[in-house]
Amino acid sequence: MVSIHGAGTLLRKSKVVRAKKFGDLVSKLGGDPLKMRVYWAFCNGALLLAWSATAAAQPTQKQAASGTTGQAAHPAGVQGEWEGELVVGEARMKLVLHVSGEKGRELRARLDSPEQSVYGMEASAVSQAQGILRFEIASVGASFEGKLGADGRSMTGAWKQAGQSFPLVFHRQSGNSAGKKPVDAISQLEGTWQGAFQNGNMRYRLQLHVTHDEEKKLSGTLDSLDQGANGLPMSELSERNGAVHFEIAMVTGVYEGTMNAAHNAIAGKWSQNQDTVALEFKRSDEVPALRRPQNPPKPYPYKEEEVSFQNASGTATLAGTLTMPEGTGPFPAVLLVAGSGPQNRDEFLAGHRPFLVLADALVRKGIAVLRYDKRGIGKSTGDFSTATTEDFSADAEAALGFLKGRKGILREKVGVLGHSEGGLIAPLLAGKDGVAWIVLLATPAQTGEKTMLAQSRAIAEAAGMPIAQVAQSLDVDRKAYAMVREEHDAAVLEKKLDAMVISSGMAEGSMPASVQAQIHMLSSPWFRYFLDYDPLPALKKVKCPALVLNGSKDLQVSAAENLPLIQKALEEAGDKEVAVKEMPDLNHLLQHADSGTPAEYGAIEETISAEVLQLICDWAAKHSGL
Repeated sequence: MVSIHGAGTLLRKSKVVRAKKFGDLVSKLGGDPLKMRVYWAFCNGALLLAWSATAAAQPTQKQAASGTTGQAAHPAGVQGEWEGELVVGEARMKLVLHVSGEKGRELRARLDSPEQSVYGMEASAVSQAQGILRFEIASVGASFEGKLGADGRSMTGAWKQAGQSFPLVFHRQSGNSAGKKPVDAISQLEGTWQGAFQNGNMRYRLQLHVTHDEEKKLSGTLDSLDQGANGLPMSELSERNGAVHFEIAMVTGVYEGTMNAAHNAIAGKWSQNQDTVALEFKRSDEVPALRRPQNPPKPYPYKEEEVSFQNASGTATLAGTLTMPEGTGPFPAVLLVAGSGPQNRDEFLAGHRPFLVLADALVRKGIAVLRYDKRGIGKSTGDFSTATTEDFSADAEAALGFLKGRKGILREKVGVLGHSEGGLIAPLLAGKDGVAWIVLLATPAQTGEKTMLAQSRAIAEAAGMPIAQVAQSLDVDRKAYAMVREEHDAAVLEKKLDAMVISSGMAEGSMPASVQAQIHMLSSPWFRYFLDYDPLPALKKVKCPALVLNGSKDLQVSAAENLPLIQKALEEAGDKEVAVKEMPDLNHLLQHADSGTPAEYGAIEETISAEVLQLICDWAAKHSGL
């Protein structure tokens, strides 16, 4: 899920806060909850259109099933590094496309959006025929089709996303790209370098950019890719006879290394706050691959089927994946309901696929699983941009009905698992009977406004923001929420919010497109509904067995504030079997975390803790008669 749609904190003035611990490379973001929010919205699928108000487009997201599509053969002309610029209204976003594959074998492609700190997004359905390259970026529900120029140096085509089409031309990068030293370089260090280091259960991928200015002085920046911190300036930088030294003052970090004779690798050590770790950089534009050890490899020891079904109103056809244990059945089953934002069937975010991992664990225990793309996302039709939690609940009800009606499913043994906003929906389904059990993960029990204000405060305080600035920013939030209630014309509301932001000075240092994205979100039907939605009435109607889990380091939905409210509501409902657990050291995604801030999610290699997986599987098995 996300930070409750990534919109809880409206705007924060940029402020540098020094890193407090080793590996905390996001002080730039850590002291700036706006940027943290915007970063997290991007991780959650708002990759390229970035909730653009100017384009009036919402981001989409779908599952990259395999990452590749086999082709009998393809010309070498499409292979290589390509760069393009996507223009959405006044926003311009650089895209870097990596295409690879040997002759006679399948094409592979990955896409980077550097300004939005999103790298290595896998392309699916990659194909080339008659000079036309086609691919999909499934995690944002987008596609590209372009024709290779006669000289092989450009591809002219269209980027399609959220029902809109945008011209996009990719240009093959020159020989000085791919991390190579520029022709006018004054040092062998110039170019782009990739590295990574491990800190506990987190892996930080780093990218260096080194160049020189008009005065022939070296300059450089550091990107911490998994934390969304781009362009951290080097306060000191030197290279003498292969000896490399640079400092990042804002995170109190120092690097000392030695370049090899080929000038394509640097071996050295990164020091920060009296801790040191080995760190090697290699000359390349291609970022290191993500490590997600819990993603199950194919072939799976169970059946997987692509399915689709309509919602009751006929306004959307929802597409999903049904996984079934081997055998004839019938089997107990569970419906997975994702959190807020443009979620696909795997709840893909920050490079993780929590629902893929959950589905794999459950089906191996003998329980069928249905997970689906939200309306307007991935392969599902319908309009995501106008939908509210109530609409998503209706879609989930249609999914539940479809699952219970499937051959091979024990309809009286079907449960529902919801994460975050999905945890708001699960009780709505359970309250109508016909649900055997529910699991609520990181679920709010307060109104949307209370949840988001608490979330904003927790993230800001964890980042070290001064108390006075926290209070000021929360005051801006409250004023914004009041505007949302008072002004019903979305266009007028956005103008009022924009004026408030400018007058407050809190947008200083932030990207205009990011600010507009937040403003556009606040004017959406989803936000208006969520702002005052109270989860307790639905919880008080639940009669089936309920497992409720929340992490002690969840800064987005506080365990201390929400678990007691959920337990009390379920007890008042007369629910005879309720298990409520606060999970030590887990964050909003149920990962083992350090601080719990959203900036850690992508760096953590674990997708969901083994303890949580075991609790869920045991609960499902117990109440499925297994």
